[in-house]
Amino acid sequence: MKERNELKIVIRGAGEIASGVAHVLYQADFRRVLMLERPAPLAVRRGVSFCEALHHASVTVEGVEAVSASTKFDIGEAWHAEQIPVLVDPKGKSVRRYPWDVFVDATLAKTNLGTRLDDAGLVIGLGPGFTAGVDCHAVIETNRGPDLGRIIQKGAAAADTGVPAEVGGYTVERVLRAPASGVFKSKRRIGQMVAQGERVGSVDGVDVVAGIAGLLRGLIMPGTRVQQGMKVGDIDPRGEAVSCDTISDKARTIGAGVLEAILSAYGR
Repeated sequence: MKERNELKIVIRGAGEIASGVAHVLYQADFRRVLMLERPAPLAVRRGVSFCEALHHASVTVEGVEAVSASTKFDIGEAWHAEQIPVLVDPKGKSVRRYPWDVFVDATLAKTNLGTRLDDAGLVIGLGPGFTAGVDCHAVIETNRGPDLGRIIQKGAAAADTGVPAEVGGYTVERVLRAPASGVFKSKRRIGQMVAQGERVGSVDGVDVVAGIAGLLRGLIMPGTRVQQGMKVGDIDPRGEAVSCDTISDKARTIGAGVLEAILSAYGR
């Protein structure tokens, strides 16, 4: 049986939740982790997203470093240096080019974008869009509540409600969405305070306006092309008491579910 640090794990996606999963696995001594991302990541909470390595060559989240990779050599070098490589491969072509022990689809796309049961020895899907026993071996519940992080070995996760989790009494009001399709522009930075009604950025000349006052906890990378209605930012009404560089409890709980599924399949 392989040791933990010998298991090869690929995670599709490198945004907030995917990064929380990768961080949990890394801390549990799974060090051969590869993350796959699109060329222009759509992560909003970039302070805790390993996809930022594609913009800055490397990024560190709570003591774990991820680096941009483009070749098999880069991946091996990163593993040797105990880093997490992030590769631009949105369709997961690298999954089928090499054998993997574990494949985690962490895109949270609410639909299956091509994940198959034979992608790895153990295939795990996060949230709705996957059916355990059909296109993956296990599904991890991503909906907040008592079942968050639960392993589903038959069937699917709860359907997407479309309503953001409540924070400080606010739900949909705290989310910034693109008012039009086009390129998102902003001079604001994650971690800044904003007032209700304040202009945070624009898309195709149409202003993105804060619905509530609070801390700008997340903001999509300026220059990213977005579609109307897409999430481009996140305001936390709790203000400066909130850290933008700390992995959320939700991401950690989902990561713990993934960890448990791997340990159950490959031994503790």
